[in-house]
Amino acid sequence: MKILLIEDEVSLSKSIEDYLVDEGHVCESAQLFEDAIEKIELYEYDCLIVDINLPDGSGLDLIRLAKKRNIVSGIIIISARISLENRIEGLDIGADHYLTKPFHLAELNAHLKSINRRIHFSGSNQISYNEIRILPEEHRAFVNDVELTLTRKEFELLLFFLANKNKVITKAGIAEHLWGDYMDTADSFDFIYTHIKNLRQKMMKTGSADYIKTIYGVGYKFDVS
Repeated sequence: MKILLIEDEVSLSKSIEDYLVDEGHVCESAQLFEDAIEKIELYEYDCLIVDINLPDGSGLDLIRLAKKRNIVSGIIIISARISLENRIEGLDIGADHYLTKPFHLAELNAHLKSINRRIHFSGSNQISYNEIRILPEEHRAFVNDVELTLTRKEFELLLFFLANKNKVITKAGIAEHLWGDYMDTADSFDFIYTHIKNLRQKMMKTGSADYIKTIYGVGYKFDVS
């Protein structure tokens, strides 16, 4: 998943970000309300993790603004506020979950997985399309019941394609989703070709149809038409 963490406590932000990256997520961070707004207007995220108390604004107002602008992301609130009123308000304005500090990082990751299943795969623990079967939480992928040996980025790339079937995805969009927002300044996205070539070869070697199509001058499409 691609996540934006909005938390002004630097040490906590760093520990959360490090944990999520180790779990295979792409995690960007912002410490200020204005920085967070700029990021969610420029980039797409699967989930926002939002602290309520920010130095220059309210995390609740940030959520309201994101909803008003039809920014589609899962939302998890993390807050030291423990009152029932705060929890209800956060859920009422559109948050998926409300975690009270301190919380276990494994619990946060479990909520992220739940959001990813809901947004992209109708809540299923298993993703299937024709001969392809994926177990996202186990990081395992199969073609015709033969397990593929994929790198982490190849696995994430396959998930990204399946979540966006028949959509043309630009090279920049792939790079930002899998490597982070700083990739929008890259001089070249040629490295993406290597990852896609390797993924395609591994899938076709085990009998998969060639779903990944190159859209010349634009990017790629997982073509299921």
